Amino acid sequence: MRVILADDSVLLREGLTRLLADAGHEVVAAVGDAPALLDAVALHRPDVAVIDVRMPPEHKDDGLRAALEIRERLPGVGVLVLSQYVEQHYAARLLAGSTEGLGYLLKDRVSEVAEFLESLERVRAGGTAFDPEVVRQLLARTTRTDPLSRLSPREGEVLRHLAQGLVNAAIAERLHVSLSTVEKHVNAIVDKLDLPRDPGYSRRVLAILRYLES
Repeated sequence: MRVILADDSVLLREGLTRLLADAGHEVVAAVGDAPALLDAVALHRPDVAVIDVRMPPEHKDDGLRAALEIRERLPGVGVLVLSQYVEQHYAARLLAGSTEGLGYLLKDRVSEVAEFLESLERVRAGGTAFDPEVVRQLLARTTRTDPLSRLSPREGEVLRHLAQGLVNAAIAERLHVSLSTVEKHVNAIVDKLDLPRDPGYSRRVLAILRYLES
């Protein structure tokens, strides 16, 4: 199969590249940040992209946000998240759609090379490969009502930019959309989060605080 690797650890990328080559697979690109991942996937259209959660440029959930974008734009590309972390918010969104060709494994719990390769093959074939610990944490999250889960991916992106201190015009420029579109997203966000309509409070600020608490 044709694989793209995305991880900011050079040693891990090199090790996985050799492992996959020894197993007869082709690594068409190995990148260290989320923007390079998106570019590589668009260029090479791999069978599977193996993606870490925390990568540049922000070293937070960049990998998972890129995985969501890949699933939306190129649903035929399998996605296998390989990370030390269960980033629950975006992971829940990733699993909210079709789980065909999708996997999420924890690095520290992959004990056998054969196990990893089998998971990769399952994802390539349109199956799923989930670490039980990932499932446990996500199920635990679903027992609590999370208003942020009501937001669409684009609304989540707008809220993330709001939390960074950007005004609507800057968000519109960053996302390449009109100012009126951003304003509609902001209005939808504050409504979906059930924020109080008290004139003494800024619903925009309350939305940002809700995001930072998550």
